[in-house]
Amino acid sequence: MSNYRFDRLKILVVDDNAHMRKLVVTILQAFGVIQIFEAESGDRAWHILRESNPDVILLDWVMEGMSGLDLIQMIRTNPQTPNPFVPVIMLTGHTSLDHVARARDAGVNEFIAKPVSVKTVMSRLVAVIEHPRPYVRTQGYFGPCRRRRGVEEYRGPERRSESPKQQAAE
Repeated sequence: MSNYRFDRLKILVVDDNAHMRKLVVTILQAFGVIQIFEAESGDRAWHILRESNPDVILLDWVMEGMSGLDLIQMIRTNPQTPNPFVPVIMLTGHTSLDHVARARDAGVNEFIAKPVSVKTVMSRLVAVIEHPRPYVRTQGYFGPCRRRRGVEEYRGPERRSESPKQQAAE
């Protein structure tokens, strides 16, 4: 599987479906994760988050009351959050490009389509460990940098005037 010591991680699993939570918890336990916190709602997750300060959150989108998007926005912007930089992996059955973009724009680090697989959970967990993205604060957004490709590919109006390669050459 991997050479990581997942037994040192604290992971919060948030899903209103008890069967999905159990599946994800079982997968994490198979990886060696020992400290797993479970929440059936966004409100309960917010409480656990502030008490336990997890290293990673696996979060469902659609839940009664506070949605996963609402929770991620609280995590990123609320002054009471213990760690606005905590990696969040969104788990959802809503996988249209619009939903993926909305999750990204809310500050999600990674995205997993339900039904989940062991391989996908492992790859996303490793991704937030091996390839943490820098965080960006702009008007209306705080979260991981949304750019996943090289800066050379972006041609939009807010493109950085100088790429890191140009700066290094000088």
